[in-house]
Amino acid sequence: MDKEKTLHEWVDQISREWFKKPYVDEVTMNNRLRTTGGRYLPAYRRIELNPKYLRELGEEEFEGIIKHELCHYHLHIEGKGYQHRDPEFKALLKDTKSPRFCKALPSQYKKPNHIYQCEDCLERYNRIKRVNTTKYRCGKCKGKLKKIE
Repeated sequence: MDKEKTLHEWVDQISREWFKKPYVDEVTMNNRLRTTGGRYLPAYRRIELNPKYLRELGEEEFEGIIKHELCHYHLHIEGKGYQHRDPEFKALLKDTKSPRFCKALPSQYKKPNHIYQCEDCLERYNRIKRVNTTKYRCGKCKGKLKKIE
């Protein structure tokens, strides 16, 4: 309960600072969110935030996500366009210096399993999937590729 209260106070403080309005509805952390930093549920007037973004990217990036969701929230309450495509939403994002999209999580990056090098110009190519070296050539000089690792 204490964490939820602290989270609500943080969201309310950001709302008052950037939007000059209080945030009175529910805000929760949702560990099941995978590809997004947060979401606003208009039917419940609730903001759900992804705790992985706070852990991996820090408070500054997380505040940006909170501001983004607050843009949805305040526009919805005022009966204005609160969806990503709406001009009111885009304008409010700009006014509050909120990000349009959140950054990718470092834990989601896949490391390259295969490294290739051009035999002519020595350009290196890092790839997650294998490359057919008889079919594909170097993008710079059209030289033959050779697998290094």
